[in-house]
Amino acid sequence: MHKPETLAFNAAALLLVTGAIVIATAWGFQLIGGYVPCKLCLEQRVPYYVGLPLALVALVLFKVQKPRLAGFLLLATGLVFAYGAGLGIYQAGAEWAFWDGPNDCGGGTATPTSAADMLSALQSVKVVSCTEASWRMLGLSFAGWNAVASAGLTLLGFLGAGLTLLSNAKRDALQA
Repeated sequence: MHKPETLAFNAAALLLVTGAIVIATAWGFQLIGGYVPCKLCLEQRVPYYVGLPLALVALVLFKVQKPRLAGFLLLATGLVFAYGAGLGIYQAGAEWAFWDGPNDCGGGTATPTSAADMLSALQSVKVVSCTEASWRMLGLSFAGWNAVASAGLTLLGFLGAGLTLLSNAKRDALQA
């Protein structure tokens, strides 16, 4: 690989590793920490489920000498994470009451299968709101930190795409 493509490969690898850590952390807060995600929180995970496999495929494409296709996949990955950053900003803004949040947002629990289960669920289930932060660190909620992480992953995707496509454009110009 040429130097810009090596840098693009490294950006894609960093995107993949960092994104995996972020989504694993979200799952850890849910499964170990007991934080129940709201509907919008769950929607913010979708870019990770889409973007990380795209980044992995891009890495494979670099290894099989298909850098142009890898660059386009990294561009798509950046766009996916830009959407995720937008979702995080939207929810964080709603938590700070900068704007209204969604009207239909509540926490994820299983649907009761009987009347007894429903009565039991009514007593024990706490509905999770998309507009109330359940946790904050350095002033940012889960949604705020996701916006930061997704923005960083967006930049890595765009950086990798830009380096790859620029390298290919230079190579094409030299061959012409």
